[in-house]
Amino acid sequence: MGRRGRREDMENWKKLLIAGSTGVSVMCFLKRRRATGFFFGGVALAALASEYPEQFREIRSSLPQHLRRGATLLNVASRIGEHLGAAGGRRDADWDEELV
Repeated sequence: MGRRGRREDMENWKKLLIAGSTGVSVMCFLKRRRATGFFFGGVALAALASEYPEQFREIRSSLPQHLRRGATLLNVASRIGEHLGAAGGRRDADWDEELV
């Protein structure tokens, strides 16, 4: 049977490329070979982007918003850590009220 023309019917070689390069990328990161891991991760992302360009455009346009949210989350976590450190140093009975 031929291709049906739908985007869900990704060709087998492209599936193999994505799975293989993702696996090699993970192995490289586990072995602390970061440059090679980034290279193979980029190959996997490029293959995915060629198959789903509309979704990647959406992700790319919303990326700054997600980065701002992540920075806010890290800032809050940092402040909680500072409060915990200060409360641990004082050993007050009211340390939990400082968090609020």
